[in-house]
Amino acid sequence: MKRILAMVAVAALAVAGCGGGGGGGAGNRLSIATGGTTGVYYVYGGGLAKQLSSSIANTQATASVTSASIENIKLLASGKADIGFSQADTAADAVNGKDSFTAKQPIKALARIYDNYTHVVAAPGVEATKVADLKGKRVSLGPANSGTQVVARRMLEAAGVNPDTDITKQQLSINESVQAAKDGTIDAFFWVGGLPTAGITDLAASKPDMKLLDTGDVLAKMQTTYGQQYVPLDVDMSLYKLEGTVKTVGIANVLLVPDKMSEQLAYDITKTLFEKKTELSAVHPEAKKLDVALGQKVEPVQLHPGAARYYKEKG
Repeated sequence: MKRILAMVAVAALAVAGCGGGGGGGAGNRLSIATGGTTGVYYVYGGGLAKQLSSSIANTQATASVTSASIENIKLLASGKADIGFSQADTAADAVNGKDSFTAKQPIKALARIYDNYTHVVAAPGVEATKVADLKGKRVSLGPANSGTQVVARRMLEAAGVNPDTDITKQQLSINESVQAAKDGTIDAFFWVGGLPTAGITDLAASKPDMKLLDTGDVLAKMQTTYGQQYVPLDVDMSLYKLEGTVKTVGIANVLLVPDKMSEQLAYDITKTLFEKKTELSAVHPEAKKLDVALGQKVEPVQLHPGAARYYKEKG
């Protein structure tokens, strides 16, 4: 009996091991690399996991907490994740093998999904109205291996602030940054995400005298240095139950997969993403921005052939 049970256990492990996202058909176990638990990536990823699990036969998808963009791409490249959220600027660096990446990363895109808004949050009582005012202050740039940190460093440099020497630098997640702002252990933090972001909603509710800094003055320098992937966006502060509108820098988000993923599986994921838009929008309002025409605009990352087939079918 023990021998039979052992054989069954080995067989079960073998079946489980065959379920990676590289293939199509039955038995897919898909890991979705997202971000911090109070960010949009994680909420959106959880909703997507549910839809993929219910829409693609014999598929079980799960969302995992990560540091976001850079880590997500590295997980895809190493085969430890099957789907990953990323900012477009970080994805561009990945396919070009520059900055955070020492070599070109083997990834393809399924879709451009929505735009991120850069939040530069000043804690209550901190005297600052623009990015340059952060010089000499305690600032979190976001966690290591995150797209937030890429944007934060570029934004500070555009404002004439050295992120390594002109501030007391910390590398906190969105959850940790919000708590540190509440506790008064940091003066400001960067967060790049969709609207609204749950962690900042929580901070605004408990500390309504927090401020979101206007970052419009650094946009031109960022565009000159890094290109037109950075765009002007306005944050409607009513989404955080506060007043006014704040100008900031925006950056697109893309959904990525390993380039070796099968065409059929990539097609099925892309189809589910767009055809379950209503269900995903109920999980987070940023999913309302899913659009087939916009979805194809993922340059300089190449579309996965499976995603390209879906877009071709939709005309």
